[in-house]
Amino acid sequence: MRIRSPGRGDALLLVDVQKDFLPGGALAVPEGDAVIPPLNEAIRVFSEAGLPIFATRDWHPPDHCSFVEQGGLWPLHCVAGTNGAAFPESLRLPASAVVISKADDPAAEAYSAFSGTDLADRLSDRGVTRVFAGGLATDYCVLRTVLDARAGGLDVVLLFDAVRAVNVESGDGARAIDRMQAAGANFAPTRTVLAGG
Repeated sequence: MRIRSPGRGDALLLVDVQKDFLPGGALAVPEGDAVIPPLNEAIRVFSEAGLPIFATRDWHPPDHCSFVEQGGLWPLHCVAGTNGAAFPESLRLPASAVVISKADDPAAEAYSAFSGTDLADRLSDRGVTRVFAGGLATDYCVLRTVLDARAGGLDVVLLFDAVRAVNVESGDGARAIDRMQAAGANFAPTRTVLAGG
């Protein structure tokens, strides 16, 4: 299936490309840094076309319910204001990018970029009907964000070379891909999509 290259009504959505999810971080996703080159290429194309770019980030309080210390699944990570919560310097986010902070309620898990945020309203205000998505991690925040985008009526193109999975259980990433496809998301490599392949 040919996917129309980015244009009017499109936005780029970068999901949780933060230092704590990269190699050496508190909750490193295997090969997480591999998403940065294709995302930088997408950023360049969207910036040159004057199309909106959104970057989400976990912005946890120190006592967030997802942390092991609070009975959750994950080690302490992406605590608001810390270096680990920052975007890496290698990610070339323009000053015009809209940053969406999520999972900042200590009592609420929030994998999706739409959970407890105004992302849906911001996309609507910009006339966005389709998002190009990539980031971390395939089987958690990317999955939930894509499913919520589809449930909200948005078309989704997942840049499949710009995502990586945690794979807590073997095959989690592949199962997440299957769920996103079943929900109607399209998949394509970044370079092909940006060229209108």
